[in-house]
Amino acid sequence: MESYNVTHATSIFWDTTNDTAYKDYDYFQEDPQTLLIKKILHISSMVLYSVAFLLGTTGNGLVIWIAGFKMKKTVNIIWFVNLAIADFIFTLFLPLSVVYIALDFHWPFGTFMCKLNSSLAFINLFASVFLLTIISIDRCISVMFPVWSQNHRTPRRASLVALAVWFLSLCFSLPYFIVRDTFEGDGYTRCYNNFGYDENNELTDLGLQRMKATVVMRSLLGFCIPFPVIIFCYTVIALKLHWNRMSTSSKPFKIIVAVLISFFICWFPYHIFSFLEMSQFTNPNVNYGTVLYIGIPIASSLAFLNSCVNPFLYVFMGRDFKNTFMTSIQSVFEKAFSEDSVYIDARHTKSTKSTKSTSESNMV
Repeated sequence: MESYNVTHATSIFWDTTNDTAYKDYDYFQEDPQTLLIKKILHISSMVLYSVAFLLGTTGNGLVIWIAGFKMKKTVNIIWFVNLAIADFIFTLFLPLSVVYIALDFHWPFGTFMCKLNSSLAFINLFASVFLLTIISIDRCISVMFPVWSQNHRTPRRASLVALAVWFLSLCFSLPYFIVRDTFEGDGYTRCYNNFGYDENNELTDLGLQRMKATVVMRSLLGFCIPFPVIIFCYTVIALKLHWNRMSTSSKPFKIIVAVLISFFICWFPYHIFSFLEMSQFTNPNVNYGTVLYIGIPIASSLAFLNSCVNPFLYVFMGRDFKNTFMTSIQSVFEKAFSEDSVYIDARHTKSTKSTKSTSESNMV
């Protein structure tokens, strides 16, 4: 039986970031139908990568240029500009992946670029989810403690927090830079994760432990821990606004919720398939061959598409769609990134209650 090589079968995004890129699955035969599916997946990947590159670099570039250089720096501006920077850097390197797949998974760019290209995907993942978590905590504090927030919530402190996010993202992405490697054989150079293989191209026990550690760390830090925090923050916000009879319909509030939903939809399948593939190697009794073959490219495509959707959410939710094309892009971003009216309403409500309480006290 002809072995199935995950390097050829998966989408290019997955191939440059997954945990077993050079590992053969010896149970999956490449029959004509399989080869046709593979060809469709490869062509689709190249098209999607090209579209994501054009939309991601253009959209995020506009956000960086206009919000970062043309608008007054606010806390919200700092959060969203850093999100755009993370997405812009990742999409900027997508042409390398397009070339890789066009050359039938031959990597001509050298070992360093193999390491860098793969690491950028995880820097993007960690930076994005950390920033979204920070934004959620920031919104929660602004609503729960508006006066304290007004006195301590400054652009300078937000910049320091963003800098810390980048530092942590680089640290957590370092293991992927270390294990990423190239392999030459049959006239091709592959870019894969070298956790540790024996002479039969089988994962060693140490290699398996390394693979488990990276998958678990990525899932915990990139999804399982941040999202409960995010959900908790927005639950508290919703309850607080409900108790005070304040509106949750402000544009910035809607935008951040849309960005969070987009991130969840795009990255949740990726983490699920990461665990499925890991279990494929840790449990010999399971066989997810077909599921991984079809599901991994789809999940991976969703993950990188997240890097080009945020600018469109800013525009189309920043104003009514019919007015979007009648106003300048800068005014759209100004509306989208304005300091949340939820925070202002919370501060006003608290001030009103305090004044009312003082008046009643004086009357007594």
